[in-house]
Amino acid sequence: MASSVSVGATLSRLSLFRLTSKSSSRSSLPFYSITKSNKDPNRFRLFSMGSDPKESAANNPGLHTTPDEATKGYIMQQTMYRIKDPTVSLDFYSRVLGMSLLKRFDFPEMKFSLYFMGYEDAALAPSDPVERTVWTFGRKATIELTHNWGTESDPDFKGYHNGNADPRGFGHIGITVDDTYKACERFERLGVEFVKKPDDGKMKGIAFIKDPDGYYIEIFDLKIIGKTAGSAA
Repeated sequence: MASSVSVGATLSRLSLFRLTSKSSSRSSLPFYSITKSNKDPNRFRLFSMGSDPKESAANNPGLHTTPDEATKGYIMQQTMYRIKDPTVSLDFYSRVLGMSLLKRFDFPEMKFSLYFMGYEDAALAPSDPVERTVWTFGRKATIELTHNWGTESDPDFKGYHNGNADPRGFGHIGITVDDTYKACERFERLGVEFVKKPDDGKMKGIAFIKDPDGYYIEIFDLKIIGKTAGSAA
């Protein structure tokens, strides 16, 4: 999910915290959450989660559990990557990861193209370009590949920052597969570059691969993820 491992990084970071003797006297409480003090951001304080779920508002300051009515129709629709070469990237996302091209947009005046990829049956998309656009933007969890024309043949183009080197920001996307180990065996046969194989490190059964531009992709299955993340759940 490396600093990119969402579940792994969380467990690793939690393991670094050592409770002081003062806080250890409260160990009879079932859960603790660690948060920075408003007065001093460099100091940490502990508060009990008690019997409330970890996801409750009581244990997550700032969380609103009743969304504003105005947001009722919102969905998480896309994540955008800039890519160097669409031929290479389209091959990877369609052949290696099994996604479909839902919609392509070309902007000649601004010299860039957009490719919306996702796990949808493209045969169900409307044939009319405008209606297909609306259909595409109604799909959940798509990837928008953005190609600025010319980067694929520019010898001076150094590529894009993938978010996993300093200064770090964006980390990765995640793909649920049927079987992590079988998927990774196939990826290896296809020559995919790995950041982490399933049995590397402490987080067994979770893998990270790279796309052609170096963006990280987490690979996991539903049989293993519950066990792997169990101690942090």
